[in-house]
Amino acid sequence: MTSIFQQALGADFDRLHPQLRRRFSVGLDSGESCTGRGVMERVWHGGRWVRPFLALGATRNILLPRTGRDVPFTIENVPFTDSYGRETVTFVRTFAFPDGPRRFDATMVHSPERGCVVDYLGTHQHLATDLHLSVDGAGALVIRSGEHRFREGPVDARVPELIGGDAVVRESYDEAAGRFRIRVAVTNRRFGPLFGYEGSFTAAYAPAGRVRQDLRPVREEARA
Repeated sequence: MTSIFQQALGADFDRLHPQLRRRFSVGLDSGESCTGRGVMERVWHGGRWVRPFLALGATRNILLPRTGRDVPFTIENVPFTDSYGRETVTFVRTFAFPDGPRRFDATMVHSPERGCVVDYLGTHQHLATDLHLSVDGAGALVIRSGEHRFREGPVDARVPELIGGDAVVRESYDEAAGRFRIRVAVTNRRFGPLFGYEGSFTAAYAPAGRVRQDLRPVREEARA
């Protein structure tokens, strides 16, 4: 058994920087969780028209309606088995803005049927996004989003590209600084940049144990 990221990357997993290999080995098999702590040098979003959409998403811990510089940041990656028996890893990001913390929650599973990692966004897993992983020449992990789907009760709909966002994430390891570096940018194909952040952090590992209830989504979605 391997982590969901190893399953998605296959042989390319070994091309990751060793520090990234350990970080993305977090899973039920490794029995480890990972907590990253650092600073986002910049948190940004697009023009004023974006703010209402970001604020709406923030009610379910999706997206960030704030901007800032040098924002303290924590990311908690904890593996657990969800209600449907799937290995799941939390990606709970907390940004300590001056006016109070903001969370950006996600839980990830590997979907053999879709051939990728599926990222469930928010506290109620309303949005499911395909994530396509690759390794660049520097051993960094690059994640690109694919199709988005909205799931709520009987509703099962693909999100049109006109209103969806294309995310690109690059996570690397800086040997000189001894820190992970991350850059996230989400854009809309018609309207341009939506939001993003970039910064660095250190990671600490611990036995996974039982996942805290506040890290689990309020509602879990069976449909990938």
